[in-house]
Amino acid sequence: MTDELGLCFGGDYNPEQWPREVWTEDVDLMVRAGVNFVTVGVWSWSTIEPVPGKREFGWLDEVLDLLHGSGIAVDLATPTASPPPWLGIRHPETLPVNRDGVRLAAGSRNHYSPASAVYREHALAITRDLAGRYATHPAVRMWHVGNEYGEVDYGDEAAREFRSWLRAKYGSIAALNEAWGTAVWSQGYASFDEIVPPRAAPYLINPAQKLDFKRYSSDQLLACYRDQRDAIRAAGATQPITTNFMGFFHHVDYWSWAGDVDVVADDQYPDPASPDAPSDTALVQDLMRSLGGGRPWLLMEQAISAVSWREHNVPKSPADARLNSFQAVARGAEGVCYFQWRQARSGPERFHSALLPHAGADTDVFRGAELLGADLKRMRQVVGGRVTARVGILFDWPSWWAGEEDAVPSARLRTLEQLRRWYRVLWRHGVAAEVVRSGSELSGYDVVLVPHSYVIEPDSADALSRATAAGTLVVVGPFSGVADASTNILQGRFPVLLRHLVGVSGEEWGGLPDQPTPLAMEADWDAAPSGGGTATVIGERLRTEGAEVLARFAGGPYAGHPAITRNTHGAGTAWYLGAVLSDDLLAAVLEEALREAGVTNALGASVLPGNPLPDGLEAVRRGPALFLINHGHESARIQLPVPMSDLLTNEEVDRIAALPPRTVQVLIEGRTT
Repeated sequence: MTDELGLCFGGDYNPEQWPREVWTEDVDLMVRAGVNFVTVGVWSWSTIEPVPGKREFGWLDEVLDLLHGSGIAVDLATPTASPPPWLGIRHPETLPVNRDGVRLAAGSRNHYSPASAVYREHALAITRDLAGRYATHPAVRMWHVGNEYGEVDYGDEAAREFRSWLRAKYGSIAALNEAWGTAVWSQGYASFDEIVPPRAAPYLINPAQKLDFKRYSSDQLLACYRDQRDAIRAAGATQPITTNFMGFFHHVDYWSWAGDVDVVADDQYPDPASPDAPSDTALVQDLMRSLGGGRPWLLMEQAISAVSWREHNVPKSPADARLNSFQAVARGAEGVCYFQWRQARSGPERFHSALLPHAGADTDVFRGAELLGADLKRMRQVVGGRVTARVGILFDWPSWWAGEEDAVPSARLRTLEQLRRWYRVLWRHGVAAEVVRSGSELSGYDVVLVPHSYVIEPDSADALSRATAAGTLVVVGPFSGVADASTNILQGRFPVLLRHLVGVSGEEWGGLPDQPTPLAMEADWDAAPSGGGTATVIGERLRTEGAEVLARFAGGPYAGHPAITRNTHGAGTAWYLGAVLSDDLLAAVLEEALREAGVTNALGASVLPGNPLPDGLEAVRRGPALFLINHGHESARIQLPVPMSDLLTNEEVDRIAALPPRTVQVLIEGRTT
């Protein structure tokens, strides 16, 4: 698709919310802004089916013909994310129930139970009719199933489907009781029919039950997606089919979904008020590229200015919006789209920004969109380019879910927080990374980072061991390798399955005092920060079993015990961190690991400890292009490996690239023309 369009640029278009006379103006302004791709129909179910069984497609025929006539491609959505009120009123069993037993009402969006057979029947019916009518329409270049799947239901419909899911997984109630450890608190089940979702209870709920319910909920949503995807294919549609992910979204395991979408697409709404937004967003974008196996992906939604759903909505400037889009392109996106085209005049999202604001085209926001559209047309040389990464970061959803359950040594240890902290070190050095699913083959990476993997199963432990033995450098964070896939604690000195790899073992985890605990550096660790470092959140009572000790706890409950160790394993090295380290100390560990492994950054330079890129400067290599993005508020200068040219300006850049604040350069070797 992008071979013909170049980079896709556009957003959600909701013409059913506007009178017909507005449609022509919309399309004229889209052409003016360089829009070549829009998503249509996400919220249109009640417009297409105002009463049960009746179909109103005439308006959609007009819209698709109008867009196609102006050369604008359509991502046609099944409107199943928001059923019309009549469905919930006539069939209340289609409405979701929360964990407190309250059935939620229609009148918002996402008001359906993924487990409801009646909902799925109606959703499938409208999908079949939509696909049957438009499968071969020349405007339709992609299909968009549902929207932001994430609904969780605890009602009787869900209970029925959860039991079926458990029967398929365990086969017998005895096997389930064993896996869940139901002898604890007298929770043994005599039959699958006794099991309900983890609803509100007097006290803590079995963590294994909660983990399996999360797995089931993700799988149930995937079944809804597959129903509609298969109906679209059965109608003869040959276009790519996708749905929109939501980054590190807690309710859906995107690793299990990735193989079912033809193009990975994502919605990203970083907070412009957060100083860490650039690196945190880059991590999400690396996840999207990784989910697709390195293939290009699509930024389906973002905001061009302010959103409407934060308590305090700080707007982006047009320059910030431009940087956000180029950041996505740098990290593998072949399209950057927005929610939405025209700002809504009514409804809950009336203050959510859009490419065409309430004030019209004579605005900074729309002029910024025009400039971005023109810039993206200059990016054809980037289309199809890949980002090459030699660093892998281990992450999977079940481990995230299980590691943040109730009744653990410290609720302050948050998986995503640690993942982001470790990633920021890479980002500040311009080092590309891939997010890797547990159990994947790791031998292709120079460095593998394991910030917090509460669940490490034998296949994952074996992959880490093999990679390290072959020469990969591995760094493992605290409270990792604690439990099995059913949340049962692995027996023996931890990390049980990695003990031979890291050359250290432990007997106890505990929360550390609020005051940071000092660490004493060993004299022979040359890369240690001059001011030492501290530990917070969680610590471990460790002993060395062959590993070199680089730092010890100098106080607190684990005084004198190892805190940072390094162990030779085959041709590689495994570091182990027995605590959450302060930012400076964590950076020193990761920088030393990158240097030792010979990892280079986007400019081809070695990682030098304590010498990151200029503050706020992001550097990414995609195919032949070097993207330099200055997110900072100060000018940045950096030395280039060779003279290059800027695709955006056609200007030659000698050995020094100079970027004013909030600007971007896309550089290639040689001349651009």
